[in-house]
Amino acid sequence: MTTAREPSDIAASDHWVEHPQGRIFARVWTPAAREISSAAVAPIVLLHDSLGCVELWRDFPAQLCATTGRRVIAYDRLGFGRSDARMAPPALDFIADEAQTFFPVLRAQLGFQRFIAFGHSVGGGMAVYCAAAFGDDCVALITESAQAFPEERTLAGVAEAKEQFKGEAQFGRLVRYHGDKARWVLDAWTETWLHPEHASWSLAPVLPQVRCPLLAIHGEHDEYGSSRHPEMIAGLCAGPSRLAIMPDTYHVPHREQPAEVLALVTAFIAQLDA
Repeated sequence: MTTAREPSDIAASDHWVEHPQGRIFARVWTPAAREISSAAVAPIVLLHDSLGCVELWRDFPAQLCATTGRRVIAYDRLGFGRSDARMAPPALDFIADEAQTFFPVLRAQLGFQRFIAFGHSVGGGMAVYCAAAFGDDCVALITESAQAFPEERTLAGVAEAKEQFKGEAQFGRLVRYHGDKARWVLDAWTETWLHPEHASWSLAPVLPQVRCPLLAIHGEHDEYGSSRHPEMIAGLCAGPSRLAIMPDTYHVPHREQPAEVLALVTAFIAQLDA
């Protein structure tokens, strides 16, 4: 484990989670001790998007840690970032599988039981499954730009990105963060979402199992999904929900409008403690 200092007196520590399928890289941001009222306070766990990793969250986790006073945990899914490579392509149920196969090991080895699930893009779907699977242990759910089904706009966006990544410069950006796993990462996204058998996938069956408070954030101009996605997520979850459609925003609100996203999330979490 290595430790570094972050802005706003935030300590960041790197960890390795041992899984039967390979090692998983995780980073934990912890606020100054005086800001933590109890070790039992549920951390915020970030689940990244289809091409993402810990490093691509950039300074958002540290800022989130500072504004909420909670630990923030982010990890590279197996096959991504610093985590070990995967040889086989992901199964078509890979979104549900993350909650069933990998997340429980992460909880056990990083030592947390209760948590707030925060997922971006496909990570939002994974966060939904985590919230459904772990019931009362999931204190709250935050989805950002999450897809609830393969909308025509979603598939068109994936197909366009697949063409763009044929360019050497664009693909080189993936290599920068995923190394020799970059091709697997790209194919895991494009080939799975464009697979004909994935067309029937939907979060609809699992959403009613989510009972915790929900905040669904979505950019007004999200190129990978219309407002139908957060509307479905908010409408079908069994717990109290809040929908936030951000104007002049596309697929990565936490990077495009970081102050606004931090304000939304911090206010939402503050209500949990009220």
